Amino acid sequence: MLFNYAGQNSIQRMGAMKKASLFLMLLLVVNAIMLTSENLVKAETPIIYVDDSNITGPWNGTLEQPYKNISAALTQASNGYTIYVFNGTYEENIIVNKTVYLIGESKYSTIIDGRRLGTGISISANGVSVSGFTIRNSGTYPLCGILVDNSAENIITNNIITSNSEGVRLFRANNNMIVDNIFVDNGDSISLYSSSNNQISANVIRQSKNNGIFLYSSGNNQILRNAILNGQIAGISLPDSRHNLIHGNTISENAVGISLLLFSTNNTFYHNNFDNADEVSLLDDLPNVWDYGGEGNYWSDYSGQDLNNDGIGDAHYIIDSNNRDRYPLMGMYHEFDLVLEKKKHLVSIISNSTVSDLEFEIGGETGNKIIRFNVSGIITGSSGFSRVMIPVELMEGPYIVLLDSREIVPSLLDISNEVNAYLYFTYTNNYTVSVISSKTLLLYYELLAKYLEITGYLSGLNSTYYDLLGNYSSLSEILAALNMSYQKHLSEYSEQAQNIRNLIYIFASTTAVLLIATVYLSKNVYEGKTYKNKKVEER
Repeated sequence: MLFNYAGQNSIQRMGAMKKASLFLMLLLVVNAIMLTSENLVKAETPIIYVDDSNITGPWNGTLEQPYKNISAALTQASNGYTIYVFNGTYEENIIVNKTVYLIGESKYSTIIDGRRLGTGISISANGVSVSGFTIRNSGTYPLCGILVDNSAENIITNNIITSNSEGVRLFRANNNMIVDNIFVDNGDSISLYSSSNNQISANVIRQSKNNGIFLYSSGNNQILRNAILNGQIAGISLPDSRHNLIHGNTISENAVGISLLLFSTNNTFYHNNFDNADEVSLLDDLPNVWDYGGEGNYWSDYSGQDLNNDGIGDAHYIIDSNNRDRYPLMGMYHEFDLVLEKKKHLVSIISNSTVSDLEFEIGGETGNKIIRFNVSGIITGSSGFSRVMIPVELMEGPYIVLLDSREIVPSLLDISNEVNAYLYFTYTNNYTVSVISSKTLLLYYELLAKYLEITGYLSGLNSTYYDLLGNYSSLSEILAALNMSYQKHLSEYSEQAQNIRNLIYIFASTTAVLLIATVYLSKNVYEGKTYKNKKVEER
């Protein structure tokens, strides 16, 4: 399933808004009562049928006889009812003051015509859903196609709103959604007065006599993924409005792209495609934000270069001293929601080529995940580029990129992280681009990483071995030197020991001689004394 900024048969990504859970509940209820694109109804809620011809429905006793007009059906409905309207033209000015789900059989053939007398549908209740109608021919201003007056949590989706003084007006209305409608030939196609926390997304707005979207004194609204084309005054005009998010819109061929008037400040604009006679008109120089997360907007009159080949201009796009896009895009911005295992993932492409027919698939045999899209409109002799942001949770790298069947090597930009991968590649012709996340290649790289890790360990062990071997050689030399020293000392010790023994022998000999001499002399002395004593006695 594909989703893009032009809102081509898609359900749009919800922004972060107050009471978003209530909106989602309302969407689930609407989905529960719509089985096909023709808005067939399931019978989970009480249903009242409307058929202006009274003969086209499959009555035959299987369904309750329908009302011939919508207003009559509303008088019989209670809160929570579905009013299902078959194809036909209903010339009415409808007042909806109950929480009902007003569903037309086909937005092309179920027509509410205001007859230039009043507002087509006036909503004053909360939680109303209007889908599947053409709503046309309101009275003159301030009458409009659909008025949401001081009410909240309403959903206007899948309608054609045309030829009204204003298409849809929100007046002091908060937390509403205007999603996936077609607006043609209205005054202001969508206008908000003192309204906050609303979401305007995935609408196609063409040929507005005044402004495509007009926000007066309104803040914290989200304007997402709309195509706003051929407006006679401005694509989006913001007098006295603050803190609005304008993201992912194509605003083209209007007299002015963005008009900021009367103290409008702190609004954020990024990922928009601007191609207008005058891109931005400022009544004052109050600052607004023109980029986010390192990416800004595409400006058709930007003349900067991209010398580092990342899809982002190297110089700022200057609006005035307080307003500049620091990261202007070198190509138009495209945004897609891809679904994997019931979870949506955002994929974006910035390209100077025409991007079309994006598909996501998983190979039945290989399990490879593939994003495929066409690039065209390359002028002969020039170069095209694509900068593709892929959520890693959707498709984990490494990535193979094919142009038709020829493999190229993309640049993995430095801003890639564990959440998103950013690929950049160029080409010189029209191609079908395939970005492939291969399980086999991933396994190969994992095994290669393990091999390199083991090789690193082995190299470390080998280095340690040679270090130890070198140390062993050094130790062997030291040991040999010590052994030589030991032998030398041993020899010296033996020589000294022999000298000591010789000295001992000499000492012993000398001592023996001295002892013998001493004994001999002592004996002689003793014998001499005895002899003298005998002589004395004889006398």
